Amino acid sequence: MHFIDTHTHLFLPEFDEDRNQVVERAIQKGVVKLLLPNVDNQTINPLLQLCKKFPDYCFPMIGLHPTSVKENFKNDLKKLDDLINQEKFVAIGETGIDLYWDKTFFDQQQEAFIYQINLAKKHKIPIVIHARDSFNEIFSIMHQYVDDSLTGVFHAFTGNLEQAKQIIEWGFMIGIGGIVTFKNSGLDKIVEFIDLNHIVLESDSPYLAPVPHRGKRNESSYIITVAEKIAQLKDCPLAEIAEKTTHNASVLFKL
Repeated sequence: MHFIDTHTHLFLPEFDEDRNQVVERAIQKGVVKLLLPNVDNQTINPLLQLCKKFPDYCFPMIGLHPTSVKENFKNDLKKLDDLINQEKFVAIGETGIDLYWDKTFFDQQQEAFIYQINLAKKHKIPIVIHARDSFNEIFSIMHQYVDDSLTGVFHAFTGNLEQAKQIIEWGFMIGIGGIVTFKNSGLDKIVEFIDLNHIVLESDSPYLAPVPHRGKRNESSYIITVAEKIAQLKDCPLAEIAEKTTHNASVLFKL
């Protein structure tokens, strides 16, 4: 069985002590590809270095995370524009809107999100959307910009079934990670009704570790636990989860 972790921040300092071992553990568990979403200008170099070190396993995205959108965000976006012409990236991301931590730069977050949507369209690659406490705001933008040239994934999905159906109607994937194992998240009830053809697996490591690792550092090998939970919810073999989600990720990100 092969799995793809479509969202891991393996380049962050949390992995400085044992990054190679974390990659090895993932490979041993059958997680054969690790997709790395960028955060901001500070993370670009460590991200690209990691991808060059493990070119068969690690694949870079380029984007500006909504919580990193500050006063100088236009300079940051310009850097993305420059880089995308120099390196090969599998997606724009992660981008989106985050109203959980801070609403100060909400207007700028919207502008940066729209800019990155257009970047994804221009370069014909998918977009990875962070939507924390912001589904309505993101949907409002998506309704204006979605067309046949835009595809991608809603990362760390925590929405309701109606929102999931809208995302699927747009042709986007739904990223499912450790949250589905959390007792009171309610995500398990939603995932039951989402066809496997629309799901990709993600760890979001080092964040959102699944039960029984909740509260500890997450890593890519733990997406097997997520896959097992989905198999239980769907009452189907783990091998089917592996096959479908790996196929979905391979097609979306052109791996």
